Amino acid sequence: MVRLQLVGRMIMPLFMWQVGLIHRPIFYISAYFDARRDEYLDRLFAVSRDDDWTGWCAFFLEAVRVQAEDNLARATSIMRLYEEMKVRLPELTRSPQVIGVLDFIFQSPVFSKSDFVRRVGVSESAGRRLLRVLSDDGIVGEVEAAAGTRPGIYAFDDLLDVAGGE
Repeated sequence: MVRLQLVGRMIMPLFMWQVGLIHRPIFYISAYFDARRDEYLDRLFAVSRDDDWTGWCAFFLEAVRVQAEDNLARATSIMRLYEEMKVRLPELTRSPQVIGVLDFIFQSPVFSKSDFVRRVGVSESAGRRLLRVLSDDGIVGEVEAAAGTRPGIYAFDDLLDVAGGE
């Protein structure tokens, strides 16, 4: 039963994407079901036990509505954060690569120092300076210190918090 539930949760966004209801198959409906697990299971069992497709469809459509509102709120918050950082980072870094830095941390909110340097296109010393400035200002935090040949790992926590719903 659990496997069928998981398959259904994966298939529904793919189906919605295929028929043009959503632009990309990134609709995360499981959060709604997880938060209402008892009702979710009751509705599933009611379909097989009582043939209550109407109740299931109403529950499912409410999940779609709630998750769509949540996705819109998150997307709006992410865009707001991007706009805030677009003003803040140039003042903070005084770097000509600031847009590359901004785009990189939004595309890869958890990253290694070496990936940062390579993808932003700066020298090792410039990358180190930029990361120090971003870290000192609390924009990124070091998740894992460099050790031996392994580079340090950093995270853009504000974006992770917004994306995770915190």
